[in-house]
Amino acid sequence: MPGGAGAGGAGAGDGVGAQPGKPGKPAQPPKPPKPAEPSAPGSGSQPGGGGDGTTKPPPSPPPGKPAPPPAPAALTLSAPQRAPADKRWCEKVTVEFRNTGGSPARSGTVTFATHIIGALGVDWATIRSSQSLPTPIAAGATRSETYTVCVESWRVPLGMRVETQDVSAVWE
Repeated sequence: MPGGAGAGGAGAGDGVGAQPGKPGKPAQPPKPPKPAEPSAPGSGSQPGGGGDGTTKPPPSPPPGKPAPPPAPAALTLSAPQRAPADKRWCEKVTVEFRNTGGSPARSGTVTFATHIIGALGVDWATIRSSQSLPTPIAAGATRSETYTVCVESWRVPLGMRVETQDVSAVWE
């Protein structure tokens, strides 16, 4: 039978529960509507509520639960700005401290790495020394401090010099 049942004739798609245009599949029952989700107060999207002009405050945290503590202090240091001092084994070093954290830096230590440089530019030694941070440094604040950094005089014979090249800090 050419052009029979496969060409849209009788059989495929006819019968109880079939949707028009979709042959051979039974009709799906309509899905029940989803329950209404709460909407913002005053939006009027819920039946019988919200549009009466009353507003509800946002939910508050459970009683007895404290607010989270502020972020700890986070210091960033500038590159050291060097200047000669009155003795060849000392120099004045200026450092800028920027607190990008949420709490003040209350105490801490600055460590200087001072290189001893020979007359021909040879780096003979690196001496570390520490001094106190200029505390307190408030959250979001910037503070600059000039330190006099020295090494033992016998380490720097005539013709040699010192260079404080690295600065680091630890804080609480």
